[in-house]
Amino acid sequence: MKVSRLIKRRTVANEACDAGRVTVNDKPAKASTNVKVGDIIAIGFGTKTVTVRVLNIMDTTKKDEAKDLFEYLS
Repeated sequence: MKVSRLIKRRTVANEACDAGRVTVNDKPAKASTNVKVGDIIAIGFGTKTVTVRVLNIMDTTKKDEAKDLFEYLS
């Protein structure tokens, strides 16, 4: 999530997973959950849930290329 910039900091992503606010393919995700192309990730931000489909996996990316790693579903 950090590389794609869905969540800006790794510690915040870990906390979101620990709190049960992140699912991968409708299953609760741990911080160590591996994702693959085509997976659906849902992240709860307060009262709003962001759902995305993974389009590409990269170890690092530039800020302007991060948006190409996923597509918003809702």
